[in-house]
Amino acid sequence: MKNFTLIAGPCAIEDEITGLKIAKEVKAICDELSIDYIFKASYKKANRSKNNSFTGIGDEKALNIIKSIGDELNVDTITDVHESHEPSKVANYVNHIQIPAFLCRQTDLLIAAGKTGLTINIKKGQYMSHDSMQFALEKVVSTGNKNVWLCERGNSFGYNDLIVDATAITKLKKHGYPVVMDCTHAVQKPNQTSGVTGGDPSLISSIVYSAVANGTDGLFIETHPDPKNAKSDPHTMLKLDLLYPILKKALAIRKAIS
Repeated sequence: MKNFTLIAGPCAIEDEITGLKIAKEVKAICDELSIDYIFKASYKKANRSKNNSFTGIGDEKALNIIKSIGDELNVDTITDVHESHEPSKVANYVNHIQIPAFLCRQTDLLIAAGKTGLTINIKKGQYMSHDSMQFALEKVVSTGNKNVWLCERGNSFGYNDLIVDATAITKLKKHGYPVVMDCTHAVQKPNQTSGVTGGDPSLISSIVYSAVANGTDGLFIETHPDPKNAKSDPHTMLKLDLLYPILKKALAIRKAIS
Protein backbone atom coordinates (compact mmCIF):
# COMPACT_ATOMS: atom_id res chain seq x y z
CA MET A 1 0.00 0.00 0.00
CA LYS A 2 1.08 3.54 -0.74
CA ASN A 3 0.11 6.88 0.83
CA PHE A 4 -2.71 5.65 2.12
CA THR A 5 -5.24 3.39 0.35
CA LEU A 6 -8.97 4.00 0.70
CA ILE A 7 -11.34 1.03 0.71
CA ALA A 8 -14.79 2.55 0.35
CA GLY A 9 -18.27 1.97 -0.94
CA PRO A 10 -21.74 1.04 0.32
CA CYS A 11 -22.19 -1.63 2.98
CA ALA A 12 -24.00 -3.84 0.46
CA ILE A 13 -24.96 -3.79 -3.20
CA GLU A 14 -28.52 -2.48 -3.31
CA ASP A 15 -28.73 -1.91 -7.06
CA GLU A 16 -26.41 -1.01 -9.92
CA ILE A 17 -27.24 2.71 -9.98
CA THR A 18 -26.41 3.40 -6.32
CA GLY A 19 -23.21 1.37 -6.33
CA LEU A 20 -21.89 3.02 -9.47
CA LYS A 21 -22.82 6.53 -8.26
CA ILE A 22 -20.90 6.01 -5.02
CA ALA A 23 -17.89 4.52 -6.78
CA LYS A 24 -17.71 7.37 -9.31
CA GLU A 25 -17.84 10.04 -6.63
CA VAL A 26 -15.29 8.35 -4.39
CA LYS A 27 -12.95 7.72 -7.32
CA ALA A 28 -13.13 11.40 -8.33
CA ILE A 29 -12.19 12.40 -4.78
CA CYS A 30 -9.32 9.91 -4.64
CA ASP A 31 -8.03 10.98 -8.05
CA GLU A 32 -7.95 14.61 -6.91
CA LEU A 33 -6.22 13.75 -3.63
CA SER A 34 -3.87 11.12 -5.10
CA ILE A 35 -5.25 8.33 -2.93
CA ASP A 36 -5.32 4.73 -4.14
CA TYR A 37 -8.96 3.58 -4.30
CA ILE A 38 -10.54 0.16 -3.87
CA PHE A 39 -14.33 -0.12 -4.31
CA LYS A 40 -15.95 -2.10 -1.51
CA ALA A 41 -19.42 -3.60 -1.32
CA SER A 42 -20.80 -6.79 0.17
CA TYR A 43 -22.47 -9.00 -2.40
CA LYS A 44 -24.55 -10.50 0.37
CA LYS A 45 -24.96 -10.01 4.11
CA ALA A 46 -24.89 -13.32 5.94
CA ASN A 47 -24.34 -11.94 9.44
CA ARG A 48 -27.58 -10.11 10.20
CA SER A 49 -29.25 -10.19 13.62
CA LYS A 50 -32.86 -10.46 12.39
CA ASN A 51 -34.19 -13.10 10.04
CA ASN A 52 -35.99 -10.51 7.93
CA SER A 53 -33.02 -8.12 7.56
CA PHE A 54 -31.80 -7.26 4.05
CA THR A 55 -29.26 -9.85 2.90
CA GLY A 56 -28.81 -8.97 -0.75
CA ILE A 57 -30.26 -8.80 -4.24
CA GLY A 58 -28.95 -12.20 -5.33
CA ASP A 59 -25.36 -13.43 -5.36
CA GLU A 60 -24.69 -13.53 -9.10
CA LYS A 61 -26.44 -10.24 -9.74
CA ALA A 62 -24.52 -8.43 -7.00
CA LEU A 63 -21.15 -9.94 -7.96
CA ASN A 64 -21.67 -8.95 -11.58
CA ILE A 65 -22.47 -5.39 -10.50
CA ILE A 66 -19.27 -5.20 -8.43
CA LYS A 67 -17.23 -6.53 -11.34
CA SER A 68 -18.85 -4.15 -13.82
CA ILE A 69 -18.11 -1.16 -11.55
CA GLY A 70 -14.47 -2.19 -11.27
CA ASP A 71 -14.19 -2.68 -15.03
CA GLU A 72 -15.96 0.56 -15.96
CA LEU A 73 -13.97 2.76 -13.57
CA ASN A 74 -10.72 0.78 -13.77
CA VAL A 75 -10.53 0.40 -9.99
CA ASP A 76 -9.81 -2.60 -7.79
CA THR A 77 -12.72 -4.18 -5.94
CA ILE A 78 -13.21 -6.08 -2.70
CA THR A 79 -16.08 -8.01 -1.11
CA ASP A 80 -16.46 -10.19 1.95
CA VAL A 81 -17.00 -13.95 2.19
CA HIS A 82 -18.62 -16.01 4.93
CA GLU A 83 -18.23 -19.70 4.11
CA SER A 84 -15.34 -21.75 2.78
CA HIS A 85 -17.01 -22.50 -0.56
CA GLU A 86 -17.28 -18.78 -1.44
CA PRO A 87 -13.68 -17.54 -2.03
CA SER A 88 -13.02 -19.61 -5.18
CA LYS A 89 -16.22 -18.30 -6.74
CA VAL A 90 -15.88 -14.71 -5.58
CA ALA A 91 -12.28 -14.57 -6.87
CA ASN A 92 -13.67 -14.54 -10.42
CA TYR A 93 -15.31 -11.17 -9.78
CA VAL A 94 -13.07 -9.13 -7.45
CA ASN A 95 -9.40 -8.25 -6.89
CA HIS A 96 -9.37 -8.67 -3.11
CA ILE A 97 -11.28 -10.68 -0.50
CA GLN A 98 -12.33 -9.59 2.98
CA ILE A 99 -12.82 -11.80 6.03
CA PRO A 100 -15.49 -10.46 8.42
CA ALA A 101 -14.41 -9.79 12.00
CA PHE A 102 -16.69 -12.44 13.50
CA LEU A 103 -15.11 -15.06 11.22
CA CYS A 104 -11.41 -14.25 11.58
CA ARG A 105 -10.74 -17.55 13.39
CA GLN A 106 -12.50 -19.77 10.84
CA THR A 107 -9.66 -21.96 9.61
CA ASP A 108 -11.37 -23.41 6.52
CA LEU A 109 -12.51 -19.96 5.42
CA LEU A 110 -9.05 -18.40 5.82
CA ILE A 111 -7.35 -21.28 4.02
CA ALA A 112 -9.84 -21.16 1.13
CA ALA A 113 -9.39 -17.40 0.83
CA GLY A 114 -5.61 -17.72 0.89
CA LYS A 115 -5.66 -20.31 -1.87
CA THR A 116 -7.18 -17.79 -4.30
CA GLY A 117 -3.90 -15.87 -4.34
CA LEU A 118 -5.79 -12.58 -3.97
CA THR A 119 -5.00 -10.06 -1.25
CA ILE A 120 -6.94 -11.01 1.88
CA ASN A 121 -8.11 -8.27 4.24
CA ILE A 122 -8.65 -9.94 7.63
CA LYS A 123 -10.76 -7.91 10.02
CA LYS A 124 -9.73 -8.32 13.64
CA GLY A 125 -12.52 -9.86 15.69
CA GLN A 126 -14.12 -7.61 18.28
CA TYR A 127 -13.20 -10.33 20.77
CA MET A 128 -9.55 -10.71 19.66
CA SER A 129 -6.35 -9.22 20.99
CA HIS A 130 -3.96 -7.63 18.53
CA ASP A 131 -1.31 -10.23 19.34
CA SER A 132 -3.63 -13.15 18.61
CA MET A 133 -4.22 -11.95 15.05
CA GLN A 134 -0.89 -13.56 14.18
CA PHE A 135 -2.69 -16.92 14.10
CA ALA A 136 -5.30 -15.75 11.59
CA LEU A 137 -2.46 -14.30 9.54
CA GLU A 138 -0.52 -17.56 9.67
CA LYS A 139 -3.49 -19.54 8.32
CA VAL A 140 -3.58 -17.47 5.14
CA VAL A 141 0.20 -17.36 4.76
CA SER A 142 0.35 -21.16 5.15
CA THR A 143 -1.22 -21.42 1.67
CA GLY A 144 1.79 -19.60 0.20
CA ASN A 145 -0.19 -16.38 -0.11
CA LYS A 146 1.58 -13.49 1.61
CA ASN A 147 -0.79 -10.84 0.26
CA VAL A 148 -2.51 -10.05 3.53
CA TRP A 149 -3.80 -6.94 5.29
CA LEU A 150 -4.92 -6.76 8.90
CA CYS A 151 -7.92 -4.56 9.66
CA GLU A 152 -8.68 -2.96 13.03
CA ARG A 153 -12.36 -2.32 13.88
CA GLY A 154 -12.53 -1.93 17.66
CA ASN A 155 -13.09 -4.24 20.61
CA SER A 156 -16.29 -5.18 22.41
CA PHE A 157 -16.96 -3.12 25.52
CA GLY A 158 -19.91 -4.17 27.62
CA TYR A 159 -22.89 -5.23 25.56
CA ASN A 160 -23.68 -2.24 23.40
CA ASP A 161 -20.50 -0.46 22.46
CA LEU A 162 -17.05 -0.79 20.93
CA ILE A 163 -13.80 0.79 22.02
CA VAL A 164 -10.96 1.62 19.61
CA ASP A 165 -7.52 1.32 21.18
CA ALA A 166 -5.38 4.31 20.16
CA THR A 167 -2.39 1.96 20.02
CA ALA A 168 -4.15 -0.59 17.77
CA ILE A 169 -2.41 0.37 14.52
CA THR A 170 1.02 0.16 16.15
CA LYS A 171 0.20 -3.19 17.74
CA LEU A 172 -1.02 -4.73 14.48
CA LYS A 173 1.90 -3.37 12.45
CA LYS A 174 4.34 -5.45 14.46
CA HIS A 175 3.10 -8.52 12.54
CA GLY A 176 4.85 -7.10 9.48
CA TYR A 177 1.86 -6.68 7.16
CA PRO A 178 -0.12 -3.61 6.03
CA VAL A 179 -2.79 -2.41 8.46
CA VAL A 180 -6.18 -0.94 7.56
CA MET A 181 -8.47 0.99 9.91
CA ASP A 182 -12.18 0.30 9.57
CA CYS A 183 -13.46 3.73 10.49
CA THR A 184 -17.18 3.05 10.17
CA HIS A 185 -17.73 -0.32 11.87
CA ALA A 186 -15.57 1.03 14.70
CA VAL A 187 -18.39 3.42 15.64
CA GLN A 188 -21.01 0.68 15.84
CA LYS A 189 -23.23 0.16 18.85
CA PRO A 190 -24.02 -3.55 18.47
CA ASN A 191 -26.64 -5.79 20.12
CA GLN A 192 -29.45 -3.27 20.10
CA THR A 193 -32.84 -4.54 21.28
CA SER A 194 -34.29 -3.53 17.90
CA GLY A 195 -32.16 -6.21 16.23
CA VAL A 196 -30.52 -3.55 14.05
CA THR A 197 -26.98 -2.44 14.88
CA GLY A 198 -26.75 1.17 16.00
CA GLY A 199 -23.88 3.60 15.69
CA ASP A 200 -22.63 7.16 15.89
CA PRO A 201 -21.30 8.35 12.51
CA SER A 202 -20.34 11.73 14.00
CA LEU A 203 -17.31 9.91 15.46
CA ILE A 204 -16.02 8.57 12.13
CA SER A 205 -13.71 11.53 11.52
CA SER A 206 -12.11 11.07 14.97
CA ILE A 207 -11.29 7.45 14.09
CA VAL A 208 -9.88 8.53 10.71
CA TYR A 209 -7.59 11.20 12.12
CA SER A 210 -6.30 8.99 14.93
CA ALA A 211 -5.55 6.14 12.54
CA VAL A 212 -3.72 8.39 10.08
CA ALA A 213 -1.71 9.99 12.88
CA ASN A 214 -0.66 6.49 13.95
CA GLY A 215 0.53 5.49 10.49
CA THR A 216 -2.27 3.36 9.09
CA ASP A 217 -1.66 2.00 5.59
CA GLY A 218 -5.30 2.17 4.61
CA LEU A 219 -8.71 3.43 5.62
CA PHE A 220 -11.94 1.46 5.29
CA ILE A 221 -15.00 3.71 5.09
CA GLU A 222 -18.51 2.63 4.16
CA THR A 223 -20.31 5.55 2.56
CA HIS A 224 -23.69 6.26 1.04
CA PRO A 225 -25.48 9.36 -0.35
CA ASP A 226 -28.45 8.71 1.96
CA PRO A 227 -27.34 6.48 4.86
CA LYS A 228 -30.63 6.64 6.76
CA ASN A 229 -32.41 4.96 3.86
CA ALA A 230 -29.65 2.46 3.06
CA LYS A 231 -30.68 -1.19 3.20
CA SER A 232 -27.72 -2.23 5.37
CA ASP A 233 -25.84 -0.50 8.22
CA PRO A 234 -27.78 2.79 7.99
CA HIS A 235 -26.51 3.95 11.39
CA THR A 236 -22.77 3.65 10.72
CA MET A 237 -22.13 4.69 7.13
CA LEU A 238 -20.61 8.09 6.37
CA LYS A 239 -22.74 10.45 4.32
CA LEU A 240 -21.03 10.66 0.96
CA ASP A 241 -20.75 14.45 0.84
CA LEU A 242 -18.71 14.41 4.09
CA LEU A 243 -15.97 12.19 2.67
CA TYR A 244 -13.91 14.79 0.81
CA PRO A 245 -13.24 17.22 3.70
CA ILE A 246 -12.39 14.34 6.04
CA LEU A 247 -9.89 12.84 3.59
CA LYS A 248 -8.37 16.23 2.84
CA LYS A 249 -7.75 16.86 6.54
CA ALA A 250 -6.42 13.30 6.94
CA LEU A 251 -3.86 13.95 4.22
CA ALA A 252 -2.80 17.15 5.96
CA ILE A 253 -2.22 15.13 9.15
CA ARG A 254 -0.27 12.55 7.18
CA LYS A 255 1.92 15.27 5.68
CA ALA A 256 2.47 16.95 9.06
CA ILE A 257 3.84 13.79 10.67
CA SER A 258 5.88 12.54 7.73
